[in-house]
Amino acid sequence: MAYHSVKTIDDLRFKDDGLSTVTSEDQEKVEKTVTKNYSAFLKVADLDPEVPLFRQKHVHYLKRGLHHLSEAYECLDASRPWLCYWILHGLELLNEPITPEESFHTADFLRRCQDPLGGFSGGPRQLPHLAPTYAAVCALCILGTKESFDVIDRPKLKSFLYSCRTPEGAFIMHRDGEVDIRGAYCAVVAAYLTNVMTPDLFDGTAEWIAKCQTYEGGFSGEPGLEAHGGYTFCGYAALILLGKHYLIDNKKLLRWVTSRQMRLEGGFQGRTNKLVDGCYSFWQGGIFPLIHSVLSASENANSLSNEHWMFDQVALQDYLLINCQLHQGGLIDKPGKSRDFYHTCYCLSGLSVAQHFVTNHHVNLNIIGGKENMLAPLHPVFNIGTQCAAHAVDYYRKLPNV
Repeated sequence: MAYHSVKTIDDLRFKDDGLSTVTSEDQEKVEKTVTKNYSAFLKVADLDPEVPLFRQKHVHYLKRGLHHLSEAYECLDASRPWLCYWILHGLELLNEPITPEESFHTADFLRRCQDPLGGFSGGPRQLPHLAPTYAAVCALCILGTKESFDVIDRPKLKSFLYSCRTPEGAFIMHRDGEVDIRGAYCAVVAAYLTNVMTPDLFDGTAEWIAKCQTYEGGFSGEPGLEAHGGYTFCGYAALILLGKHYLIDNKKLLRWVTSRQMRLEGGFQGRTNKLVDGCYSFWQGGIFPLIHSVLSASENANSLSNEHWMFDQVALQDYLLINCQLHQGGLIDKPGKSRDFYHTCYCLSGLSVAQHFVTNHHVNLNIIGGKENMLAPLHPVFNIGTQCAAHAVDYYRKLPNV
């Protein structure tokens, strides 16, 4: 019963058909907590019907993390460019500027994460890896200064991407590492943004990604596994950038991703029969602008809405604003969980997608809680701000080919 739903709890709750399982019991527990939160807001709706975004508290939480992390973050020592990206992207969505000093120090740190042979590692003097390479490239593009753009050694980045490529067109995450669809996405984004793409670098990549689409319609990490929201976004976004979305069954994908929005909670689950999770607000929600752009160029264009994406944008905003915000700042997976920069980033990303319907011909805002809740729009393929993406692409397109 998302806050604005006209349906009853009984209409929306999970039905176990009289067969209780561990999964169904966990689902019922989440629904009970979420229902309690929605009911509490409904009780005061006459006094204050608007649902607030705790903007300044989120800004404070993110800014503090940009300057100092406690020893509890030691477990993320191999993910430090990710921390930079999650924090910077959260701040840009909240329209919070980065000071020149913050920009300089962040870019300088990411410079020290760049491997002498190309690509970025999870921290200084660690092994170069495609995941932090994506994060570092995106973070430097968010900073958007000449100094940050020039941190990236493009010839060596291109060499690193080639070293991760397999003969069939897939990508290993790092030297002697695993192959999965994340690697393809990270490689394509890093190459596209920095203008080091070549046909032979991604020869066969789209065809390999297409093999990862499952019978359900989503994408798995590699061929033959279960469809998953994060892998689905990575695979489909990579196909969009490669211009080969036609290799997969787009209608089956649409059916699968629309089925991942939870009826009562309003948020998205990552896989069939799993619990809602705030991060999938983007990993699933971010697919809708992509598939809308594909279908709008097809024979199905006339059946598409010119006002909203093909999911319940209001219900998703209800879930994020009422169930995923902490009053002290930061956003979470679901009620009862702890805050972290990862979920703060992707909850805000999903909230931005839900607020902004943007196509080549039309812009429509649907903002729960009033205009003071409005976030900056993002580019759904890269998950960085639209202006930052355009600025980066323009900067690197003017540089000589490598």
